Amino acid sequence: MKSDLRVAIIINPDMPVGLIANTASAIAIGLGGNQPILAARSLTDNVGRTIDVSSRLPVPILQASQETIGDLLLKALEKKHEDAHVVPFPAFARSLHAYADYETSFPDRNLAEEEIDGLGLVGPSKWIRSLTGSLKLLR
Repeated sequence: MKSDLRVAIIINPDMPVGLIANTASAIAIGLGGNQPILAARSLTDNVGRTIDVSSRLPVPILQASQETIGDLLLKALEKKHEDAHVVPFPAFARSLHAYADYETSFPDRNLAEEEIDGLGLVGPSKWIRSLTGSLKLLR
């Protein structure tokens, strides 16, 4: 695993707790799917019980307003590092109940005009810090 790899998830703290949890978990799945190096391992205890690991790196959940998250998304996409992945959670996705509907409607959307409830980033530490260095942990 690259030693300078970092993860950050940024969430709008003004949402209800259930939506915060749903947004963070959906983003985490997207990040893990794009970067299997984040987990994709199993560990076995001393009596032979094997589990899948949750994450090989810390996953800070940071907070920012919906507007700030949208700005961060555009900045991350504009300055995207080749080893980076960007996983947004647009608010409109919540109104769709089937992924196929999301996939069909996405090409007609402009992310700069969408409300973004959350954003996941994985990439080199310097790139992540440049985007999230001023954000506080979600509490």
